[in-house]
Amino acid sequence: MTAIMLTRVNDHRNMARFYKLDVQPTLFGEWSFVREWGRIGRAGTVRIEIHRTRGLADVAMASNWARKLKRGYR
Repeated sequence: MTAIMLTRVNDHRNMARFYKLDVQPTLFGEWSFVREWGRIGRAGTVRIEIHRTRGLADVAMASNWARKLKRGYR
């Protein structure tokens, strides 16, 4: 699966944020859901959640994706 890159930019509020979502296999047969966020042009914060199956990791990614769309990310 390809990583999903979301941005939220508002010049009036000096806001330029990004949010990246990705699902990747681990070395031990599990799947990791990787989130990275921060200010555009800067290094972001990374959080990794480990899931037993690809399906569970995909559900976590879809849930996060929907939540970010509600917050104004595109």
